[in-house]
Amino acid sequence: MADDNRATAPRPVLELGPQPAPMGVWLKEIVAYRGVTGILARKDFQVRYKRASFGLLWAVILPLLQAVVFVVIFSRIGRFNHTSFNYPAYVLAGTLSWTYFNSTAGSATTSIVDGSTLTDKVWFPRSVLVLVPAISNLFGLVTSMVVLIIAMPIVHARITWHLILLLPAMLWLVTLVVGFGLVASACHVYFRDVKFIVQAGLLVLFYLTPIVYPASALRTIGPWLAYNPLTGIIGLFQLASAGPFGPIQRALVISLASTVVLLGVGVEVHRRLDRLFVDQL
Repeated sequence: MADDNRATAPRPVLELGPQPAPMGVWLKEIVAYRGVTGILARKDFQVRYKRASFGLLWAVILPLLQAVVFVVIFSRIGRFNHTSFNYPAYVLAGTLSWTYFNSTAGSATTSIVDGSTLTDKVWFPRSVLVLVPAISNLFGLVTSMVVLIIAMPIVHARITWHLILLLPAMLWLVTLVVGFGLVASACHVYFRDVKFIVQAGLLVLFYLTPIVYPASALRTIGPWLAYNPLTGIIGLFQLASAGPFGPIQRALVISLASTVVLLGVGVEVHRRLDRLFVDQL
């Protein structure tokens, strides 16, 4: 009798009206699909390192190798190894945190379009797809920070109370990249050129972010780098590992404002347009 009741029970029907859902309802829906988010993030992580002998270590080895090259070259060209802070730790912290943002921002931008075959079969908020690369790459970010802490004594960097700044810096970086991903992914649904604009922008942004050089080295241009949303956040990673290297208060304020704006705009855009994305895919 119970089987008959289940067989005749009406299936739930999803109704998409002309008006977007209220913010509270939309947020509850995102939380309700946290299981889907976790499954997709785990699958994305496993597929990326499938059949790789070193697995997760590649997420650390590549930026670590890049940081070593930067230290060797720029310490001689720019003579940054004579600074008051620990230059190898400064570059390592900047490179590892940048790697997370770079890889996540690119994947998040195309996440909705790339996941269109899945969303055609199963309904869930498309914002979930933006969260997937941010979560799956988080494993690499955390591992990178562990490697950074282990490497600090090797490069003669002092371990101080500033090290606790790594935790808020990681949370802040994840929030920023999610906000950016929400905005960029929505734009990419309507304008496919956004993918290439983001790729070009990330290439330029790397050199406009004080990762391999302190902003003070650029003299008159240096203060303008504070208006880069990444300068303050990456500066926290560098402060935690390399020690004080210059004032970053203005950069932190600008990074905070950029994070709030990007996240607010991204959430509102997805809340209003999520149900309409299917018409463009």
